[in-house]
Order: sequence, then structure tokens, then C-alpha cells
Amino acid sequence: MAAVVNSASWQPQEEGFREICGLLEQQISHSSDKSQIWHQLQHYSQFPDFNNYLAFILARAEGKSVEIRQAAGLLLKNNLRTVYKSMTPVNQQYIKSELLPCLGAADRHIRSTVGTIISVVVQLGGVLGWPELLQALVNCLDSNDVNHMEGAMDALSKICEDIPQVLDSDVPGLAERPINIFLPRLYKFFQSPHASLRKLSLGSVNQYIMLLPAALYVSMDQYLQGLFVLAHDPASEVRKLVCAAFVQLIEVHPSFLEPHLRNVIEYMLQVNKDTDDEVALEACEFWSAYCDAQLPPENLREFLPRLIPILLSNMVYADDDESLVDAEEDGSLPDRDQDLKPRFHSSRFHGSDVEDDDDDIVNVWNLRKCSAAALDILSNVFGDEILPTLMPIVQTQLSTTGDAAWKEREAAVLALGAIAEGCINGLYPHLSEIVTFLIPLLDDKFPLIRSISCWTISRFSKFIVEGIGHQKGYEQFDKVLMGLLRRILDTNKRVQEAACSAFATLEEEAAEELAPRLEIILQHLMCAFGKYQRRNLRIVYDAIGTLADAVGGELNQPNYLDILMPPLIAKWQQLSNSDKDIFPLLECFTSIAQALGTGFSQFAEPVFQRCINIIQTQQLAKVDTVSAGVQYDKEFIVCCLDLLSGLAEGLGSGIESLVSHSNLRDLLLQCCMDDASDVRQSAFALLGDLARVCPVHLRPRLSEFLDIAAKQLTSPKLKETVSVANNACWSIGELAVKVRQEIAPVVMTVISCLVPILQHVEEVNKSLIENSAITLGRLAWVCPELVSPHMEHFMQAWCSALSMIRDDIEKEDAFRGLCAMVKANPSGALSSLVFMCKAIASWHEIRSEDLHNDICEVLRGYKQMLRNGAWDQCMSALEPPVKDKLSKYQV
Repeated sequence: MAAVVNSASWQPQEEGFREICGLLEQQISHSSDKSQIWHQLQHYSQFPDFNNYLAFILARAEGKSVEIRQAAGLLLKNNLRTVYKSMTPVNQQYIKSELLPCLGAADRHIRSTVGTIISVVVQLGGVLGWPELLQALVNCLDSNDVNHMEGAMDALSKICEDIPQVLDSDVPGLAERPINIFLPRLYKFFQSPHASLRKLSLGSVNQYIMLLPAALYVSMDQYLQGLFVLAHDPASEVRKLVCAAFVQLIEVHPSFLEPHLRNVIEYMLQVNKDTDDEVALEACEFWSAYCDAQLPPENLREFLPRLIPILLSNMVYADDDESLVDAEEDGSLPDRDQDLKPRFHSSRFHGSDVEDDDDDIVNVWNLRKCSAAALDILSNVFGDEILPTLMPIVQTQLSTTGDAAWKEREAAVLALGAIAEGCINGLYPHLSEIVTFLIPLLDDKFPLIRSISCWTISRFSKFIVEGIGHQKGYEQFDKVLMGLLRRILDTNKRVQEAACSAFATLEEEAAEELAPRLEIILQHLMCAFGKYQRRNLRIVYDAIGTLADAVGGELNQPNYLDILMPPLIAKWQQLSNSDKDIFPLLECFTSIAQALGTGFSQFAEPVFQRCINIIQTQQLAKVDTVSAGVQYDKEFIVCCLDLLSGLAEGLGSGIESLVSHSNLRDLLLQCCMDDASDVRQSAFALLGDLARVCPVHLRPRLSEFLDIAAKQLTSPKLKETVSVANNACWSIGELAVKVRQEIAPVVMTVISCLVPILQHVEEVNKSLIENSAITLGRLAWVCPELVSPHMEHFMQAWCSALSMIRDDIEKEDAFRGLCAMVKANPSGALSSLVFMCKAIASWHEIRSEDLHNDICEVLRGYKQMLRNGAWDQCMSALEPPVKDKLSKYQV
């Protein structure tokens, strides 16, 4: 197949040409054996001029079908991504020279494929590597021939989309940046009679809103005028791009729109009712973007009476919404693999600021959801002001009867859920009636009304639980509870999912209030566990785990465990160590182990042993998949480490015999050094939990654990791995209070990492600051003689951090460190005395009597030390509430 390669004279051999065309023909026919073709293509790609053949077929094989030529082009594009940079310049040049003349090809599909390949070549070789390209594009754009203009515009739009910055850079040999040359031509095409050119040119300019090159900045008025001209374009794709432009501008450069704001809002209201749903969706994004940009609400206020009815009418299910099809799905049908959403386990975290995201009920973003989200945001910005417009419509829709109007009723229930947070004050007097109205809808004949009612009721959980104190409120809580439990056993998958999620929300609010109803709750959840298919099974696990977190030790009763544990254990025995369906079960057991405490010990041994086995297998799979017999997946390790943490927390020192008969210590050390940050994060959480309950088993490798933990605090990418640093920092503190003096060798290393964190609090999260302050205090408590000589370097920053921490045992330890240091080196804190007093005043109440006495002693010591009015001068620098708090300590 070799050919003489010299770009002017490269010619394909007839035989090679025929064979490759034959393969491509097989590739696009449905009946052929794909893997065999793939192997043959792999064989051909060994030849250095294989890609020349593909370029030739795409550009010149006039006798072949467009499908074959396109297939050659797509294969060429994929090959270039991997081999372009290693190709000989001669072959690169040949391919480029074949592509340019095709910009104006008669067939649109060929032009489009060529545009895609050109964009890939520019991504790989830059504009500089292809000087002829820019001139060719300009010539085509200026040619007045539709095919040439469209071909060039297609290629240009793909470059703008994939690598916009390339055109806004200086190119040696060019007097100005490419964007300056293209922008005026793009504006000109806004007025083209061809919709395709209007669409491509506007789409290309929109790509530059974020980057805002000088050329766009100085021509912003021309751009905005162009947008207003295109605003009522007959082509819906163009109108959609106009909306997208306004949304992006309001997000990133609102000042440009300010002079035109009324017109833009007026326009968005019109297009929000566009007959094309995609245009309406793009317009609908504007309201959330406006509120997120924190622009003055008053500009929007007068439009609310017109906007809210539009949002409500767009919240009604469209006839082609895929949820309508899903809603018919029977709960007894097994799930297909593609129905299972990817799930993400979030590693264990010790600290205060864990973000909790609300999962949207289903994944696809559409006009209905966007409208509901806009209403939610508007209700948060304008509060009860929107109720006079909204409630009459909602009431009318809710009171419609008859099957035909079910979608309007459903949308009204969705609206009540959307405003539940923002309008809570205005709704408050009517909430009892609203909930009373919603409860029967849980049994509506339409599944989507049943599912949305679950969600909306859950949005009022806080109110429903607050009412438990009085008879009527308790009855309402009970009706909601039983209504949701009935829906958990619905035959419809969508309703099952909504009911479980709503129930989990109610559990979090109600917590121990659920205890009296535990038996009936468990019966329903375990019944669902028996009948659900794979996807919703994950949500039941979540509801069981949330229940365990909510009721805690109340769960530890034989009659409850007899309902709960046998089905879970049966499932546990069914699943293999490499089945991902075990993740949610591991998470569920983590919550149960923590809730049952020592009550879990009867189940602990097999659970512990299996976690060890899974971690071992996965660590082997990481280096040798074949002998492990499974594919490596770090999530198995993370889930098992977290379950072991749950066991340590639940069983306390009862875990000791399990740890002593295992190689957990060595496995854990390996996990602490893993290259994946989420594995390290969970590993250090477990290290801290084991330090609390059985430090003796960590001792043989203590110095290694401490060294690795300290390393996490100096990572150059601390921002990205802040959760790892956070857990590592906490685990050092837990080890310190248990092994005491044995921590001495690393104390100074750790202190030197903690001080910079406390001195740059604006750069890290709240939790890492708290843990750093506590760990520093714990180290000072166990080794005051090592830490106190350096205290003046960090005393102010440390005391500021201590004063932000809530009262608990860890804070007590840190203040024991403070007292120990001051006793060892009283003069070290003199210059920071005001900060120290504020830190002491941050306690509401110190429960430990000996710590209280220590602090009294420290303050009295300074009062004696500071004579001649120096103490009073220090006191006068404190705010009155701080002085009042200090009076508890007899100074």
C-alpha cells in the first residue's frame, strides 16, 4: 500500500483505495461484525499514509456515496486527535491541502465534516501552524457563494466553540488578531437572507461574551443592535441564540444591558411564551440569571404580575415530556442498566461545613423545571410580594376537576413546593390548610400528582414537625407519615422514588419524634426493600440509613432488629465483592452501626472481615487486575473505609478484638498514601476513629502514620485537597491525646504546618481552620515544653480561631493546651492578651470543673503580673459583653 510520499505527487494506490473504501462500507452497514472491522482498521492505521487515504476519500472520491466519504472524514478526525503531532510534516501538509478546497463542497454533510476536522487540526497545531487557513476562510466568507460562505462559517463556528482564545491571540506576521478580522464579517452575516448563516455567525460571536476581547468590547453597541434585529427572527434556532446571548450578558457583563434593560425584560417575557419550547427554555433561564447576578430587584418588580402567570403555565407538563411515558412504568418491571444513574459516594468528613445538595427528582432539564426553578428563586428574592399574583392562579388550578385538567392541578402543586422556602412567612397562617389539602392528593389516581404531592409536602416538613406538640398538629404529622409510607409501597416507580426521598427529608426533620412509630416505619421500608427494582432500591437504603441517623439508639431493640436486619443480611450475602450495588448497602450499614452502637456487635464480625477482604482485593487489582480477578474501582475502598469508621464509632473499644486479628493497620497505612484524594480522605477519618478507640494497635507504625498525616498539611494544592488535610489534621489531634509524649518527634513539623493555615484563614475553609486550632491546642497540651517557646508567633491567629469554635470536648482539649502553654511561658502571651480574653469569653459554659479552674488561675496570674494599671488598660480594650463573660472567672 506504500506510495511515494511527496506532497505534490502523493497519489493513492488503486488497491489501497479500494480496500479502505470496502472497509468503510462495511463499517456503516448495520449487519457487519464491528470488532473484525475495527481490527482491520487498526492494521491499516500502521501505514504512515493511511490518513492521506482517508483525506483523499473525503475530498475527492466523487464516485463514492456521501456516507462513505463522511465515514472516512470522521475516522480521519478521530485518528488526528491521537497521531497528528507525530505525523511527518509532508503528510500533515497533504491533509491540510485536501481539506481547504472542500470548504465549499456542494454537499452540506461533506462541508460539515470538513469543518469539524479543521477545528481539530487548529486545536492540535494552532493557527500559526496553518497560515493558509485564515486567508482561505476570509476568501470563502467574502465570496457571495452560499456553499463557500456556509462551509467557512461552519468551520469558523467550530473553532469559536472549541478554542475561542486562539482567534483572540497575536499571530506573528498578522497586523491584528484574527478575531478583529472576523468580527465585522460575522456582524454582516446577522443580516444574511440565509438562516444557517445568521445562526452560525451569532453562535460564533456568543462564544466571546465570557472572554470579551477588545474587538467585541469596542463594538458592543453594534452587537446589541444586531441582537435586537435578530430578536424576532423567523428561525427558532436564531431566537434561541438571541436569548442565550442576553442570559450570558446578564450573568457576566450586566452593565452593557443596563441602558436597554426594560426592552430586554419586555422581550424575554414575549419569548418565554415562544411556540418553540427550546426558545422558551432559553428565555426562562434569564430570570434565575438576573437574580443570581444580584441586580437590583426593583427593575424586575413591575413585571412580576406578567411573569408569574407565564412561569405557571410553563410548569404544566408538555405533551411530549418523557416523564409522562416513565409515569406509566410498572414497579414490577426490572430496571435496565441505562435506567441506573451513576451514584457518587462522598467520603467521610470530620468538621462543620459539609454541603448537602438537594437531588432533583429527575435528571433532564426542560422548560417545566426551569420555570419552577425561576419561581423558587423569585420567591427567595421577592418573598411574599409574589403571593397576590400567584395564589389566585394556584387556587383556580387546584380546584379544576375532571381528568382532562390533571396537568394543571399537578403544576399548581409543584408551584406550592417551589415557593415553600421563599414565601414561608406569607404562607404560614395557611400552612395547616395547605397540608390538609395536599394529603388526599397522595392517593390521587394520577401517578404524577401522587409523586409531586410527596415532594411538595416534604418541602413543608419543618412546619409539619413543629406542630407535633399539639393534638391537631400531631394528627396532621401522623397523616403525612402514613400517607408517605403508603406511597413508598406504590406500584409506580416514579412515585416510589418521590415518596422515599420525601420520607428521608421528613425523617431528618422529625429525628427522635419517629421513635414511637418505628415498628410501622420499618415494616413499610422492609416491604419496599423486598419489592423494589435495582434503581429505587438505592433510595430505600438511603431512607433506612437516614432513619438510623435520625433515631439513633432507639433502633437498638430486638423487635426492631428482627424486622430490619434479616433482609439486609440476605442481600449482603447475595452480592459479590465486585458488585457496585453493594455501595449503598455499605453506606446503609455505616449508619446502622453508628446508631446501634454496641448493639451492632452481633453483626460486626462478618461485616468487618468483608470490608478488609474488599480493600485487599482492590489494592491488588490496582497493581494486577488479572490475579485480583476484578477491575479496580477506588469507590469500593472508600465505602469500606467509611463503614469501618462507622463500626469504630458504634462499637467503640469493642472493635479492638477485630482489629487485633486483622491486617487493617498495614492496609490503612497504604490507603493513607493512596494517590486518590477521596481514598486518603476516608483513610485519615478512619485513622482518627481508630485512634479514639484502640490506639494500641496503631503504635507499631505510629511514626509513619504521623509523617504521612503531616505531609497532607503542606500540599502545594491545599485548596483542592482541603478535605484530606482537614481529616489528617483532626486525626493527628486524636492520636496526640491518646499517645501523649510519643507524639513529640513530629510536634514541631505539624506546628509549622498549622500556623500558616491559621494565619491565612481567608484562603481555606472553616472546618480546616477549626481542626487546625484544636490540633494545635492538643499538641500544646501533651507537649507544652516543645510548643510554648514559639507561642508569640501564633497566639493572636490561634486565639481568633478558637473564639469561633462551638463548645465541645475538642474545644476543651484545645484550652487545656492554652493553659499548659501559658503556665510554661507566661510572657509568650502578653502581647496577645486581648485576643486570649476574647477566646475565653467565647465559651457559653465550660462543663469541666478543672478546666474552669485552670482558666481562672491563668487570668488571675496575669492580673497579678500586670501592675500599675496595665491590667485595667487591657480590660478597657474589650467590648462590654466580653468583660461580662470574663466575670465568671473571678477577675
